[in-house]
Amino acid sequence: MNAMGVRWTAEQVLALAPDDASRRAGSKLGTAGPWSGRGSGGGAVWGLCKGSGRVPYRTVVDTTGPAYLCECPSRKFPCKHALGLLLLQVSDGTDGEETTAPEWAGRWLAARRTRAGSAARGTEGGSGGPADPEAARRRAERRAARITSGAEELEQRLADLLRGGLAAAEQRGYGLWEETAARMVDAQAPGLAGRVRELGAIPGSGPGWPVRLLEECALTHLLDRAWLTADRLPAPFATTVRTRVGLPAPVDDVPVRDHWLVLAQYDTADARLTTRRVWLHGTASGRTALLLSFGAAGRAPQLALPVGAVLDGELTPHAGAGQLRADPGERFVPVEGPAAPPPGGPVGSALAAYGRALREDPWLESWPVTLSEVVPALAEYGWQLADADGREALPLTPAAQSRPGLWRLVALSGGAPVTVFGECGHRGFTPLAAWSPETPGETVPLI
Repeated sequence: MNAMGVRWTAEQVLALAPDDASRRAGSKLGTAGPWSGRGSGGGAVWGLCKGSGRVPYRTVVDTTGPAYLCECPSRKFPCKHALGLLLLQVSDGTDGEETTAPEWAGRWLAARRTRAGSAARGTEGGSGGPADPEAARRRAERRAARITSGAEELEQRLADLLRGGLAAAEQRGYGLWEETAARMVDAQAPGLAGRVRELGAIPGSGPGWPVRLLEECALTHLLDRAWLTADRLPAPFATTVRTRVGLPAPVDDVPVRDHWLVLAQYDTADARLTTRRVWLHGTASGRTALLLSFGAAGRAPQLALPVGAVLDGELTPHAGAGQLRADPGERFVPVEGPAAPPPGGPVGSALAAYGRALREDPWLESWPVTLSEVVPALAEYGWQLADADGREALPLTPAAQSRPGLWRLVALSGGAPVTVFGECGHRGFTPLAAWSPETPGETVPLI
């Protein structure tokens, strides 16, 4: 039980796991055998789990976050012990008498909640600005000058590439691209550096790579020119350009309080960073929000929310044209409430929404949409989601067609229309969650 008296399900607990290995290991620890000193109360659960050593691991979970503390050496969040503790609480099936947390758990819980209260008071008081605004302004000006120098250099590199012909890009190899990306890092423009690395991965990547390279060069050129003329752009679009270049995205002043349905959570990783994306839908505001959390390469980010849960909390949206990203508050409290899917529409409406989003942000890879009354169907080129009336269809991305979630979606549908939330982009549609007409309040994760 959490502080609001709402019990999580086993599926929601397992959705917190950073990977399949953690799900399997946590499931094995979801029995009473390895545990002692268990208790719960005040929106927290704790216990001692027997490990390979003589001293058991002390584990505590603050379900109002959620947040986790465990003495094990794992670098995953949550670790298998936290997952096992939550699963054991779910399997108990009854609401045991609340107890007082032991000193070690109470100390961590008190410190965490004190920090949350201080952050909330700081937000209400309007504090948090730079201690020396003039020094901050000068630093921003120096960084902008470096980014401008880097953008001008990148423009020259793109012009040299097109002047010499795209075929030469395959012969030069990746070294030139990495050198250019390093120059963008030196210019403090990580967004430009990331785009350059993506350009370097395209030559020789398969049939049609020159077309893809030209398309990405055009988008990079567009971002360069937008930065160099940002002072003449509308304010929301100029903010988007600065964010795409790599400057921190400003946040709006007013947090949005709502009951948020957790739609999906998944990780992507590269050699430097693990990025976790969590999609939320405000049941009252109708707002769709994206939370991002980061971890070092090979290490799971700390933010983890149970898919299908409805959480009471605040989000602070980022500024910019069409921005969906938001910063979470310190506490999310699970509540009882409708877990119905977001309002959706046919395939044509989803494509129109993606088109409108591209008008605000031409560098978007995808846009969140909800498809209603669609049926998974196998076509000549692969799987697609088709309107029940057969009028239009949206192909699934190659990555989505290789995941087990596809078969979960097909089984859920059984040939009948379902509702699907996912990301619609130029490569196709990536399904992330689904609902059947028989159980509209049950969110089925697809990733």
